[in-house]
Amino acid sequence: MVTYLRSNDEVKQYSGVRQLALIPHTIWSTEARREFTEIFVRERPQIVHVHNTFIMISPSIYSVCAKANTPVVHTLHNYRLFCPAGTFYRHGHVCEECAEHTLWRSVRYGCYRGSRAATSTVAAMLVVHRVLKTWNHSSHFYIALTEFARSKFVRGGLPPERIFVKPNFVEPDPGVPDEKGNYTVFIGRLSPEKRVSTLLNAWKLLSEPFPLLILGGGPERAFLQELARSQNLDGVSFRGHLPREQVIAILRKARFLIFSSEWYENFPVTIAEAFACATPVIASRMGAMQEIIEDGRTGLHFQPGDSQDLAKKIAWAWSHPKEMAVIGRAARREYETKYSSQQNYAQLMNIYEQVLASTGRRLNT
Repeated sequence: MVTYLRSNDEVKQYSGVRQLALIPHTIWSTEARREFTEIFVRERPQIVHVHNTFIMISPSIYSVCAKANTPVVHTLHNYRLFCPAGTFYRHGHVCEECAEHTLWRSVRYGCYRGSRAATSTVAAMLVVHRVLKTWNHSSHFYIALTEFARSKFVRGGLPPERIFVKPNFVEPDPGVPDEKGNYTVFIGRLSPEKRVSTLLNAWKLLSEPFPLLILGGGPERAFLQELARSQNLDGVSFRGHLPREQVIAILRKARFLIFSSEWYENFPVTIAEAFACATPVIASRMGAMQEIIEDGRTGLHFQPGDSQDLAKKIAWAWSHPKEMAVIGRAARREYETKYSSQQNYAQLMNIYEQVLASTGRRLNT
């Protein structure tokens, strides 16, 4: 395997007038295409697997693969092919206007980074490559992370027969602790779509204020800390952004994980990590969360945005540790069956073999 990697941190090198150069670069990067071509000619790959071309690579590299009739497998980590923001989320609610109407809806709202100019660049990139049929070339295949996400991509116009489903995975296996601790946990970015405010409002309704650890940083941290202080939520502790090893150590011992997000999460790795730790998950009943978590078996669902319903589920989970332990063991089995590195590798190889078979070739191993 040969890796071609560019970092979007390179954008920081562009300042002032130089930022204008990013507009054509985002749509078609001659530089990235030249670098990629050199690797492509030297290595002659059977398959090119793409994870993200935005911003610094651009879709220009696909033309190299198409010219050689080399299959491309593109893992769709977000919804950017149909939503410049990549989230189907705007101003506090799910928004699919760009998929239902035109991409210029996003320009009107300035969905990407709150900027109409930046959003125009992303929308232009998508329009250009729709015209060029980059996304619909016969040798272009896709991996969606959930069936829910796949349905959105099919609705957006991608050929369903070329979209596989393969989830993310957890490696290394964190293992199952001997016993659980006396706290529960939220892990994630503290931003509006994660709806930590719903979680704090639910905490206020609990008759027993047991410990809640909130791990992560983000634009809403100061607001959420003030909300917790004003509501006298003494059991709530904000730990900030921690190294992954510390996060996993805390997650392993948690009685359960609370996942209050209210947008179309593609595949939250945090949930798979919780499963690996035999930690049940209480999550919003929407999108991928509803698919990944089976209510009553590997976790619990609550009505999105409903603090009272969330408080009821939290109270039940805390007062029924034996039942939650059974759910945790089922979650662990789910990890072993679907989200381990071994299972994931087998799924990926199977996808590669199907892709090559469609072009009359076999995978060299």
